[in-house]
Order: sequence, then C-alpha cells, then structure tokens
Amino acid sequence: MTSVSRAAILVFSRTTGYRHESIPAGVDSIRELGASHGFAVEATEDPDVFTPRQLAGFRAVVFMNTNGTVLDPPGHAAFEAYIRTGGGYVGVHSAAATEYDWPFYGELVGAYFDRHPHVQPGRVTVIDTTHPATAHLPPVWECVDEWYDFHTTPHTSARILMTLDESSYTGGGMGRYHPLAWCREVAGGRTFYTAIGHTIEAYAQPAVRAHLLGGIRYATGSARVARVSRHG
Repeated sequence: MTSVSRAAILVFSRTTGYRHESIPAGVDSIRELGASHGFAVEATEDPDVFTPRQLAGFRAVVFMNTNGTVLDPPGHAAFEAYIRTGGGYVGVHSAAATEYDWPFYGELVGAYFDRHPHVQPGRVTVIDTTHPATAHLPPVWECVDEWYDFHTTPHTSARILMTLDESSYTGGGMGRYHPLAWCREVAGGRTFYTAIGHTIEAYAQPAVRAHLLGGIRYATGSARVARVSRHG
C-alpha cells in the first residue's frame, strides 16, 4: 500500500463528555501506522495546539474519539483556516459527538451522533470499492462495534463509502439506508469520517487499521481518488 508521503499527522483526542477507554489503543494504532508507512505522528489533548502556526506543520488532523466541546473560539478559527488552506480532517467514531454547536465542524464531520444500542456484531456493506479506506475490504464486512445512529444522513453532500445493514443487529434506528463511513471535500480541504472505532480490540485488527490508513491517505491528498457520482 502506498505510504502517506513524508507528512506529519496530528492526533487529537480531547474529551469533555464521554471518554472512550479505547483512545490509547486508537492513538497507538495511528503511531504504528505512521512508523510503518513513513509519516510522523504527534498526539495531544492540548487545545492550545490549534493555532495557525502549529497546525501549519500537519497534513491532516485526526479527531480520535473526541467528545464534547474540545476547542475554544480561537481554536475554531485556526482550524477552519487550516482546512480552508488545504488541511485534512479525519474523524473517528465519537468525533461525531463533538462540537455540536460549531456549524463548520458539522460540515467537516458530515453528520452528528444521535444514539446507539449496545456493542454487538453487525454487517457492513462496502459501497465504494475503489476508495483507499475500503478497497481492501470484502463486499460484506462482518465486525463488532457500537453502531451509531446519526441525526441526519450525509448522502446528499458526501461520498458514502460504507453502509450498515440494520437487519444484522438490534437497535438500529436509521432504516434501510444507514451510512457508516464517508468522505468529501470541504472549503478547500478533505474530510473523512468513520463510525468504526469504539472498542479497544478494533484497533488491533488489520482491516480496521487499513481502513484508518486509507482515510488518512485521502485526507492528506496522498491518495488519488477517482470522482464518482454520489450514492443516495
């Protein structure tokens, strides 16, 4: 698999709400991907890193299971400027339960978390078999996670990569079309979001790691992605 060029990735995992116990495993997985694929990784929970000068040193920022309000207004302004000058965003799992009151972040993540049932096996359908985050996956991917419902679906504004078959688990509330991972270009930058990533065990799985790596490659612009019509 092509590496993420010689780039630096920031992994941000601050929480002011629910805190996932899988955060250290998630951060370690990105560090290990960086060591294997040729990109530097810095990890922090310090919102003061979100300044124009410091963000300029990163090709993408990974919001690793962030939760709640994690940046102050100057941080909002700095991160928005970073995206508008070509920066990348990767949101993992509860990144969708972050910054509900910041409209620009809502554009980045694509959809906000609503609710979830208990952790259980589910059946994921790979919609886009060409994207670097999903090209390695089988057409139907059986895995275990905490399956999120979202307040809205991003299918009119984003490229949907995977959907969730609600008949394969109990407690789903979005119906026939349940997006699970997607990407899009926003304001000059690239964004990728995946709902996968609740459990500690997920981050040890090669399929999940390749999924995250593909999302990072997309967000940094190091992966060529053909344009396709949106799924909806």
